[in-house]
Amino acid sequence: MTPVGTELADRILGGWLGRIAGNMLGKPVEQGDHWTRDRIDRYLRQAAALPLTDYLPEPAGDGGGEFQLRPEWRSCVRGRIHGSCRDDDVDYAILGLDLLETHGFSFSTEQVGDLWLLRLPYLQTFTAERAAYRNLANGLKPPLTATYENPYQEWIGALIRADVYGWTSPGLPRRAASLARRDAVLSHTGNGVYGAMWAAALISAAFTAPTVRHALDTALTVIPASCRLARTVRRVLTLHETRMTWEDTLSTVAEETAGLGWIHTIPNAAVLTAGLLYGDGDFTRTITLTVRGGLDTDSNGATAGSVAGVLCGAEAVPSQWKDPLEDTVRSAVFGFDGVRISELASRTVALVGAEV
Repeated sequence: MTPVGTELADRILGGWLGRIAGNMLGKPVEQGDHWTRDRIDRYLRQAAALPLTDYLPEPAGDGGGEFQLRPEWRSCVRGRIHGSCRDDDVDYAILGLDLLETHGFSFSTEQVGDLWLLRLPYLQTFTAERAAYRNLANGLKPPLTATYENPYQEWIGALIRADVYGWTSPGLPRRAASLARRDAVLSHTGNGVYGAMWAAALISAAFTAPTVRHALDTALTVIPASCRLARTVRRVLTLHETRMTWEDTLSTVAEETAGLGWIHTIPNAAVLTAGLLYGDGDFTRTITLTVRGGLDTDSNGATAGSVAGVLCGAEAVPSQWKDPLEDTVRSAVFGFDGVRISELASRTVALVGAEV
């Protein structure tokens, strides 16, 4: 049964809090060709922070050398967080909310592009989104915006834009996937689009699934069974069933996806799936394992946090993750900087209510 009323509101707020907290956790080590799984764990071990149960510890010294964190680390490590940092993984969730409030659930792909041009600064876009933005500014229309001079068509960008379609379609994974697809084709093709559909369905299914495994199984039903994304996710599910360790599962799949790059949808979906499975519904374990898995750490942490937050609800998100956020979001989306997380969640709940 789909949650309603207070429970639905708590689950949606949990999704927002989880996305933002997971993003903040992964942000200091978001550089997958440098911050490998082994290097992340060596950093944590040196700081006596394993097992990881809180935001990343700040580095010894100035954060240079082998353990050089991203420049934003000073506002997203434990003890220094006062509200969320600005990040595209959160900006796109806000843009999606604004899209649905402005155009409703019958929005067009062209309207997604128009909103980017209106609300989002060009230099706060990256990879496929920047290519699509440039194409939009030059007068191209979808689907050419996704294919013209865009080598990033199957990277993770569309997946990180999918959460709001899951939050506003609780227990309706096919509807969530359809909405996410309409957004994704502005900038992506193939597995890039399937990644967005899968993530939206996964978050939608988390509202009603008895376990995270059930949610993962449901999410697979909205994408082609023969696509590489589906095959990779099933591979992680199978390895988990054999009781292989989390470390060995990731090592095995890393070998099988070698060469795709650290921002490609396929290897990141494997890291995300493993974090969710081995986290087994525990919020802290889910986001920390996902970030320790490496690759696009802030994006994966954000999506894992969104799923885990929906599964457990905001009340059950441990205080060390939500309290430092101070109910505040920094955002590059025009008109939204400084918005309250609770307001974003309430506006999301209102969209669901308008559809009932």
